[in-house]
Amino acid sequence: MPHDGHEHHDMPPPAPQDGWKHSGVRVVPAGSFDTGTAQTQGMNRAAAINLARVGAQKIWAGTVHIHANAKTGAHHHGALESVIYVIKGRARMRWGEKLEFTAEAGPGDFIYVPPYVPHQEINASSDETLECVLVRSDNEAVVVNLDIEPVERPEDVPWVDPIHKDPAAG
Repeated sequence: MPHDGHEHHDMPPPAPQDGWKHSGVRVVPAGSFDTGTAQTQGMNRAAAINLARVGAQKIWAGTVHIHANAKTGAHHHGALESVIYVIKGRARMRWGEKLEFTAEAGPGDFIYVPPYVPHQEINASSDETLECVLVRSDNEAVVVNLDIEPVERPEDVPWVDPIHKDPAAG
């Protein structure tokens, strides 16, 4: 049965001895992100949420900036799932054993990267920094940089929604 937000779940743990003041909600101000996180050439990552900063047990979240006309090196994130939300600019993603597939995303778009998928982020703009929010399925940043010789012309892979079929497609 789909989750509708109204099911009852286990009771939350009791509040810590000092209440929730220092172990409840945390607001991490924009100017205090940690750039001392795992990096990939061509990209600037900054951690906002992780185990060390807020005690996160199951997620990592931060920002990514890629300068105009820049691209990252090929890499993957091990067993982690990643979600990228594009705030500003145009992202071109390449993925596969030889980075043989490609797709683009713009402001408001989400990108999902499954575990172990070799990929590369490219700023498709020649004059605008690509700004994104990144969330991963673990509390630490896993980055495995790869030495891949990419194909010259990747295949464009358009999004196909597996749930909401296009009625015009029959």
